This record gives sequence, C-alpha cells and structure tokens, in this order.
Amino acid sequence: MVNVLHMKIKGDVALSKLAKTILFQGDSITDGGRGRTEDSNHILGHSYPYIIASKLGNQFAEDQPLFINRGISGDRVSDLYARWNEDAISLAPDLLSILIGVNDAWRIMNGLPSGATDRFERAYRHLLEETKEVLPNTKLVLCEPFILNTGATEEKWSEWERKLSGYSRIVQALCEEFDAVFVPLQSAFDAASQRADAKYWLWDGVHPTAAGHDLIAEQWLAAVGKSGVLAIG
Repeated sequence: MVNVLHMKIKGDVALSKLAKTILFQGDSITDGGRGRTEDSNHILGHSYPYIIASKLGNQFAEDQPLFINRGISGDRVSDLYARWNEDAISLAPDLLSILIGVNDAWRIMNGLPSGATDRFERAYRHLLEETKEVLPNTKLVLCEPFILNTGATEEKWSEWERKLSGYSRIVQALCEEFDAVFVPLQSAFDAASQRADAKYWLWDGVHPTAAGHDLIAEQWLAAVGKSGVLAIG
C-alpha cells in the first residue's frame, strides 16, 4: 500500500514540485503537544501532521517542503477564525489542511455557555470564504471529524453520533462548495474498531492514540495523494 501511494504521489508531482508550504490547522488532535518555539525536534508535536511530514519530507527532500502545525487544543471553528490572520493567512500556505469540529460538539453535549448555539457550519463557511478570497491559489483539505463509542462519548452516544454525522455532511458539502479535498475518517475508525477495541484507537472516544494518528495520516495521504493537490508549479 505504501509503495502504491508513493508511486501515485510521485507521479502527480513528477512534472512540477511538491507544495512548498503545508499548514495543518485544528484542535488538540492536530496540536499533539507541539512545541511553541523553533525547536525542530518538537515543533510538529506527536500527532498525524508529524507522521505526514515525516513521510512526505523524506520522499520529497529535494523540494525541501515546509510543514507547519498550528493546531491549538480546545479550539472550535470560531476559535480558528479568531486567530486566522496570524495562524493561516499570513503564512500563505500552498496547501491548508483543517481538522475541526469535536470541540464544537463537546461544548453542546456538555451544555456549556460556549455551546449555546451551534456555529459550526456558519463559522466554517465564513473562514473558507475569507481564505478563498485572500489566498485564491491555496489548495484546501478538509478532514472529517470523528468519534468512537467509548469514554467521553458513551453516556450520550446517540446524541454524539447524530451531531458528528451532521458535521460530516456539512464538511462534505463545504468541500464541494470550495473545491476542497475531503478526507473521510469516521468510516476508517469504524472499520478499525472491528480490529481492536475503540479505546485502542481513540483512548477517550475523541483523542487518538499513536495507532489512531497513524490511521489519520494514512487516510490523509491516500485522499490527498489521489487528488493531485500536492503538486504546484
């Protein structure tokens, strides 16, 4: 599988170059304990961006791509927008990947004041509209939010499942609207939970383990590699 993927991406980029700057945005799942300094040993954290950057950085070392992780733990879509100028627009990435949504749902599930209204679709569309307006050449990758029935999601599983299914439909529709690549993740985790317990992949039903992050990276590389958006020039 890795060899086929390698050949697919190499083929797409053969007549051009790999995207020079690839930016990952999101919440704690993306953050992965990333460093806040220029220490390159820690700056990408230990989440799926690190795995993706490791693979692509090695395969395309000649292009010296830059991988940036600006995920922040606890963020909702509206929190992304609040810091979008400094953490996205000003970085002018060639490719921008976003994984967001579980905290929007979590605030609502817990009945918190910050979840009084569901701003997921409205805020997400606003963020993408501005990105397309200011960075029309930036390629977009939108990752599907996901959960499994264990830990934090067990008590209100039906509500969680209904909410995240709705978010998935929204993300897919936004991909169509903004010509973005959709990375399907819920079905991958559902299938994986047939191989091992849900907590093996998402230790609390939300946050991935090492195996879970590798699964995300695998799905991301497959979807993005197939789409051809990694190639520029």
